[in-house]
Amino acid sequence: MLKMLTKSLIFSLLIFAACQKSDAPADQDENLPEIAPTKRACASQEVLEAQMAADPALRARIAEIEMFTEKMILSGQAGRLVNGVIEIPVVVHVLYNTTAQNISDAQVQSQIDVLNEDFNNTNADRTNVPAEFTDEQTSVGIRFVLDRTIRVPTRVKSWSTNDAMKNSKRGGSDAITPSTHLNMWACNLGQGLLGYAQFPGGNPATDGVVVLYSAFGSRAKAAGTYVNAYDLGRTTTHEVGHYLNLRHIWGDATCGSDLVNDTPTAHGANYGCPGTIAGCAANTREMTMNYMDYTDDRCMYMFSNGQKGRITPLFATGGARAEMGK
Repeated sequence: MLKMLTKSLIFSLLIFAACQKSDAPADQDENLPEIAPTKRACASQEVLEAQMAADPALRARIAEIEMFTEKMILSGQAGRLVNGVIEIPVVVHVLYNTTAQNISDAQVQSQIDVLNEDFNNTNADRTNVPAEFTDEQTSVGIRFVLDRTIRVPTRVKSWSTNDAMKNSKRGGSDAITPSTHLNMWACNLGQGLLGYAQFPGGNPATDGVVVLYSAFGSRAKAAGTYVNAYDLGRTTTHEVGHYLNLRHIWGDATCGSDLVNDTPTAHGANYGCPGTIAGCAANTREMTMNYMDYTDDRCMYMFSNGQKGRITPLFATGGARAEMGK
């Protein structure tokens, strides 16, 4: 099913999203009550809507990115990588109020290792992809390299989605050259959140990915502090997917569009480790094992060719993240 948007529909979608009430607290105080995650919760879409409401020009920038992406896909240029791989340097900001929150170097490195496996389709569980989706399963072709880890003790006990963790004046840590580096903040998120990301086109000062410290890294690769069900590093894989312009597979609406043609249209988010779930279209099955669904870490293990086609235009000349990987 064709899920790419026309120019007019893109603008309508962005204007509509910007007018919706956001659950993201733009000015909420830190030190929110700590709630243990009971199911996957990603605030990326809510944060995007709040950012568009606060910055009307962001809607136009995102629309331009979408039109550029669609042009690349239609021309057949999407999915092509210079030298076959893009290398992205990563800066990890570890913000800690307690010893447990000060995750180890090994736990940080385990997250980089997971990203490299997941984005290059070398993860051991890739063989669990159902036969009907093996043709769509792909390597995105991105290599992540840890540039540095910045450790910041903070008075803040937990953080909201207002990006305060990205500001040293608010107890956080400032982004490092976000045009050329992927910044990731591992910290104690409140409200039961696992993470959120900023989509391409946003403010450089807040560009990057935020992940709950106990969902950062992999228990299978390094000892550390982890939360059950989200202990294999897939929260960060999911959030980096948003950072690279991927949407949730259900398009954040009932049978919505994720702007990808080879991910079957889904009714909504899936949790845990579901069995076969019928898609919105007849004779289709939801791709619950896709990294952009909400399933548990052990039950998500693939990106699709269409998703790769949305990611790679970011790094082409004129793309929103063209300065990276050079």
